[in-house]
Amino acid sequence: MTTSAQNVAADSAEEGQLTIPNIKLQRLPHLTDYLSDLQTHPNPLDNNPFFHPVSEFYISPSDVILRHILHDISNEFPAPGHYLAYHRAGPRKRIYFEGGRVRAAIVTCGGLCPGMNTVIRELVVGLWELYGVREIYGVPAGYRGFYSGEPVELNPKMVHDWHRKGGTVLETSRGGFDLDKIVNGIQDRGLNQLYIIGGDGSMRGMVAIFNEIKRRKLKIAVAGIPKTVDNDVGIIDKSFGFQTAVEMAQQAINAAHTEAESAVNGVGLVKLMGRSTGHIALHATLSNRDVDCCLIPENDFFLHGKGGLFEFLDTRLKDNGHAVLVVAEGAGQDIIPNEDGSHVEEKDESGNPVFLDVGGWLKSELKKWWSRDHPNELFTVKYIDPTYMIRAVPANATDNLYCTLLAHSTIHGAMTGYTGFVCGPINGNYAYIPVEEVARTKNPVNTQDHKWAWVRSITNQPDFGRR
Repeated sequence: MTTSAQNVAADSAEEGQLTIPNIKLQRLPHLTDYLSDLQTHPNPLDNNPFFHPVSEFYISPSDVILRHILHDISNEFPAPGHYLAYHRAGPRKRIYFEGGRVRAAIVTCGGLCPGMNTVIRELVVGLWELYGVREIYGVPAGYRGFYSGEPVELNPKMVHDWHRKGGTVLETSRGGFDLDKIVNGIQDRGLNQLYIIGGDGSMRGMVAIFNEIKRRKLKIAVAGIPKTVDNDVGIIDKSFGFQTAVEMAQQAINAAHTEAESAVNGVGLVKLMGRSTGHIALHATLSNRDVDCCLIPENDFFLHGKGGLFEFLDTRLKDNGHAVLVVAEGAGQDIIPNEDGSHVEEKDESGNPVFLDVGGWLKSELKKWWSRDHPNELFTVKYIDPTYMIRAVPANATDNLYCTLLAHSTIHGAMTGYTGFVCGPINGNYAYIPVEEVARTKNPVNTQDHKWAWVRSITNQPDFGRR
């Protein structure tokens, strides 16, 4: 939903005219916040032969997107204090960088995700073709690449087929975040646009980089593109690579179903990505329809006793002779003991918790349960973990298109002088969001909404409410 921040009204409904009051436009950082003498330039898209700008082509400062578009018009429920709105993404009439003077850097951080190479490709092509930028560099090995290696010069010819490749050609890594060394490296190389592709940890690093650049009063636009195959970044509709991950997960679930169906009392167990959120497991379950139980981090479960997982599987095996179980990697972490019986939480280089293998643990517990409760009866568990197969594949067609729109929208924002922002779709329209807000906002599965109810209606699984 796109609207003017000064005059926001909805279409008339049967109950009368609906007006949306108290709109709060989230302030977007801009280079002029700390550099007052910057000059503007006409947008070169005015003369681009592939565009025919008309009055509606360029986005105005009053063109915004509402975060929430569902409203109760009955007045039975109290309205929120204010409605959040964000600046709409897209080209502006005046820009703050001349293409010939831009030195842009692109860096990929954290784990792999389908579409990373597409985003890189489209950033390069967009900068080159839309704004005439000729100095574009790829920073290898994540944040540490700013001070431990030399950037790679990029051009459209070099990246023309990168969208067909999985992973990231620029290479990535976790950790290595040294703020002074990173910003010194950016400054020493004369970079003035920075494009960061990363997840929640990388976005927190981007906040620090943006604030340090602002403190030094440098004319450097810092822009982020959220990357998380788990879809756990908040505010935006979805992250790139998520749809590809759900599509690829079908292969693992189908294989598990075939294995389970081909055995006596067979259980197919599939572990899918999802450290803090179960979006992939949820959507893969809804898409497949052969899943008997879906376990996610947002919904606690237990194994033994009335209403537990084993009681449910026992009934399902008696009825159907087989069962398929999908579990997100972050599910059940509070009930899985370490080898020494403790629940000590380890951290990786990015500060994320190192999760115990819920799939391996469930496989072991399933076998123990069956041998105890059904001795001398046949039983088979086939455990499939497709994590690295899923995250390493190229993006599908839908994600490739999404990556293109993300990259080009982000470029428009940086050229306009916005900084410390992330680009992403909100209610189907691309918006610019302050990175500090993105870095602290999560996107958990809401187990009280219709989507989770739909999962349970398909699987008929228990809610695992404690006795």
